[in-house]
Amino acid sequence: MTVCDNEDVRWMGVALKEAEAALDGGDFPVGCIVVAGGGVVASGRRSGTADGPGNELDHAEVTALRRLMESGGLSEGVSATLYCTMEPCLMCFGAILLSGVSRVVWAYEDAMGGGASCDLASVGPLYRDSGVEVRGRVLRGESLALFKSFFSNPRNGYWKGSFLERYTLDAV
Repeated sequence: MTVCDNEDVRWMGVALKEAEAALDGGDFPVGCIVVAGGGVVASGRRSGTADGPGNELDHAEVTALRRLMESGGLSEGVSATLYCTMEPCLMCFGAILLSGVSRVVWAYEDAMGGGASCDLASVGPLYRDSGVEVRGRVLRGESLALFKSFFSNPRNGYWKGSFLERYTLDAV
């Protein structure tokens, strides 16, 4: 069963709150939640980017998945959706495919490193057969506004001068 559009909007709004908290702390504004059984079972936000070049392991999705696993993971047969304010990168998408999450919903495309658009038919069966459904661009404008705010702040050096910064600041 697919979550209806209104539910995707509702839960992406919660993920956006996580992204706002990351931004308020000076970090890259990515927020993530995992929803199962009608409620949030795990959450995470990007960290490690406020000072210096950035820790590339503490992504919002990895943090949320780690918290999910620490709480016992998903029970067999439970359907879960991961909501993220930016398209997951390859590292995160691989972890999501192995986590038992059945859907991924993202807001803003990662034009520089997004992994959710990978052709899963061309990879090994461990990933290819995961059956994960992907839906993008839910509340894209709201997420884009957070990234524009981040890249417009001269104090934020993470991905400064990158293709992603240029793409984001030019995006509508």
